[in-house]
Amino acid sequence: MNKEDLFLKIINETIEDNSYLGDDCAYIKDSGLLISHDTLYEDIHFSFDYFTPEALAKKAVLVNISDILSSGGVPLYITISLSGNLDENFIKNFYSGINEIIKKYNIKLIGGDLTGGKKTVVSIAIIGKTTNPSSRKNAKKDYNLYLAGIHGSSAKGLELLQKGIKDFENEFIKAHIEPKLYPEISNALMNNTKDIYAMTDTSDGLFNALDKIKKESGVGFNIQYDKILKRVNDKNLVLFGGEDFGLLIAVSKQDSKILDNLNVPKIGVVTDTKKIIVDNVEIVEDKSFNHF
Repeated sequence: MNKEDLFLKIINETIEDNSYLGDDCAYIKDSGLLISHDTLYEDIHFSFDYFTPEALAKKAVLVNISDILSSGGVPLYITISLSGNLDENFIKNFYSGINEIIKKYNIKLIGGDLTGGKKTVVSIAIIGKTTNPSSRKNAKKDYNLYLAGIHGSSAKGLELLQKGIKDFENEFIKAHIEPKLYPEISNALMNNTKDIYAMTDTSDGLFNALDKIKKESGVGFNIQYDKILKRVNDKNLVLFGGEDFGLLIAVSKQDSKILDNLNVPKIGVVTDTKKIIVDNVEIVEDKSFNHF
């Protein structure tokens, strides 16, 4: 068990009412609201060797929007806490990036906090709404498994950046700096599914996303590797590379036509084995990124 899983286990055991924990967002049923919170920490999640303040701002908001989309919702509001060795130029460029993304997704910035610090830290809370939320707990045996997005590209982009390659028109580097999201898929599921459905993003890697749904739903998966969209030949990057921000979705056979009509690839089926099987081989070791 990695440190993050261990810490989450301790939190769940310590908080008496942990009913809101365990998904990409907390779902407030009475109001239909979705709430999430993510933090990006300098030299753990990003480096200014290849991120400008504007690019950092864009990615920080996109990371949070992804949580709302993967919960079957529409993003509405954000608050931003920003700390670091800040100056006027940094603030202007950072919030220019924020402005570009919130305009694109029709989101309102409603508050936040600014403070100094040795390292730059961006912490964003996001609020959205839904009429039909997903949950990692909703996968059922014989559901079909779909995967939106090209996987392995962001991790490949990070590899190139760490080698000193700064071609920001390179498709892999672009995938890492400013990931593509899939609001049209999330909206279609929210508005059209008849049965409960499971969905999560692949921000921490495809295997990690599979493992989260497996544990929360008590299921397994039988997957065809060649059905996964990818532009790299490295299986480790495809299965374990993070920050592609695709959508992993388990839906009933009845609701599969929604994703078929959007040309989302079906990569496998949900089983009752409690194992992640890829091309008839069980994948056990989690090589995903460790935040700690």
